[in-house]
Amino acid sequence: MKCYCCGLTEECTPSYIDHVREKYQGRWICGLCAEAVKEEALKSKRDISTDEALNQHMNFRTLTSSPPNKPTVDLILAVKHLLFRSLDSPRKQPMSFRTVGRSHR
Repeated sequence: MKCYCCGLTEECTPSYIDHVREKYQGRWICGLCAEAVKEEALKSKRDISTDEALNQHMNFRTLTSSPPNKPTVDLILAVKHLLFRSLDSPRKQPMSFRTVGRSHR
């Protein structure tokens, strides 16, 4: 299925597709956009419906960028960027590793 919001394509079971469409007024949206819609609803200062949150997400996407030419490649690059960014960030506590070896009797 192709996401109504971002154009990302996901393979899903028919029952999952029906469930998502039921939740989003007949539109199928990918998991990433579903999370963004949830965030829109949570950050709103007033209670808004799922449909209003979806519209806010769509308005944000329209204002910030045009639809990606290659959404799958863009997603992979975004995840890669986040991974490298998290590896470069300082940690609160240094990671320690214990050596695994044989015990001597």
